[in-house]
Amino acid sequence: MRKYITTALTALKGQTNGGLLYMLPRIVVSLMYLLPLMFLWRVIAGGDTDVGMTLTQLLTYTYINALLGEMLVVRTMASNCSYEGELINLYARPMPVFGQLVAQTVGGWVPMFVVFSLPMLVVGPLFGISVIPATLWFFPSLLLCISLGFALDFIFACVTIRLRGMAWLGHSIRMAIVSLFSGTVIPFRALPFGLTRFFELQPFGSLGGAPLSIFVGVAEPSGIIAVQVFWNIVLWPVAIMWFAKSKEVQVSYGG
Repeated sequence: MRKYITTALTALKGQTNGGLLYMLPRIVVSLMYLLPLMFLWRVIAGGDTDVGMTLTQLLTYTYINALLGEMLVVRTMASNCSYEGELINLYARPMPVFGQLVAQTVGGWVPMFVVFSLPMLVVGPLFGISVIPATLWFFPSLLLCISLGFALDFIFACVTIRLRGMAWLGHSIRMAIVSLFSGTVIPFRALPFGLTRFFELQPFGSLGGAPLSIFVGVAEPSGIIAVQVFWNIVLWPVAIMWFAKSKEVQVSYGG
């Protein structure tokens, strides 16, 4: 366990070596994402449109997503490491590759969580945001979301490995798919034509949209968590086996 903690601390220090001002652009980008959406939901919910959620639920949903976004849709360094030729170097270290990537990712979450997310949680009630989850089942759902996020990230890393020099194409495809199907941008309850159930059942629906729906109290925790457990059981073996198979086709700087 110590080696994983050390790896996480190294990743944490890598985010803060430039000082807190170095993190200011990330904070500004997060706020620029959050504020327009908050305004948009106020406009939509203030009209005659029925979006299946109250204004408070919509605002809380978007607010918590902005604060926990890195956890709700996990992105490790696996794809970048593959493109830059660093992934092969991970095999030279006395630790499992998955373990290294998970520790690096979790360590990288800490600075933004401390500097941005925690202060925003404190001031949230001043803007009419409920920062207390509707049920404690939110926390198991969040853990399942993070676990599944790692599995899906490793699967996308395998796609990047197979694409060889087309890493940007893989990244673009991934961002388009995840943005639409994870429910982090548009809540599933706000979708028309009865699409809510379909989006909840597909694997990406068990990412951010699942714990956020539980947090604001618009979804039954038992059903959501059951789907999350199912996709974890299905996709983790796929990620492990495909990642192991992909070792045979990895290329490092053309070598």
